[in-house]
Amino acid sequence: MIVLGFDTATQATAVALRLADGETLRARDDPPAGEHPGHATRLLAMAGELLAQAGVRWAELQRIAVGVGPGRFTGLRVGIATARGLAQSLDVELAGVSSLRALALAGARQEPGRAILAVIDGRRQEAFVAAYPAGVDLAGERQGDGPLDGEIELDGALRGERLRDVVAEVQRRGAPRGERWLAVGDGALCFASQLARGGVEVAAQHSPLHAIDAAAICELGARAAPAGAGRQVLPDYRRTPDAALARERPLTVGGAAP
Repeated sequence: MIVLGFDTATQATAVALRLADGETLRARDDPPAGEHPGHATRLLAMAGELLAQAGVRWAELQRIAVGVGPGRFTGLRVGIATARGLAQSLDVELAGVSSLRALALAGARQEPGRAILAVIDGRRQEAFVAAYPAGVDLAGERQGDGPLDGEIELDGALRGERLRDVVAEVQRRGAPRGERWLAVGDGALCFASQLARGGVEVAAQHSPLHAIDAAAICELGARAAPAGAGRQVLPDYRRTPDAALARERPLTVGGAAP
């Protein structure tokens, strides 16, 4: 199956093309610190470049796979809207993939036998977290974006100061005997001190394990049940969007609430 996969849950725009023989081509755009992500301007161009590199026409794609988050609101909206539009215009299957699971898959592959804590920076001093004890089949057949057997889902966005206590509880529930959890993701770097105090090892600062690999999106997407028959690909926000919070605040005039 030829799968185009991408993820825009973080600052980076990650794209991959999985060919019928299993070979996977990758492209990635990481904006410099302080700059806005290039999801809206770079995503389709990067996909087109990979297709041209492989000599594959858009019409030859068989499935679109997209990371559904949790992550940044704007990035998720761009990625999922693009995936829906491509799937509809090309008349191909569409599959949603947990961005946390895709992040964890690379860590589990590089560190076999380790329990993996996937952590995505949620901004506002918050993090999105999912825990995968050693032995969880991250790449199992016909999976979607719902929970896996053995996966420990942590609802909502965790405040940084809560992370240590939550991680300590997860540590007790699923760490291999005599080993510490391995934390990966941009959120693991943001909250490295809290994680360390909770007994979790954080992958080295410049490790590629902190970046969501679009090849994992392709792999998981190829094995997922596609959307259809009432099943939709929806963003996993896990909290109220900033715009909705702004609407709930009282209108102020001259610095005071009416």
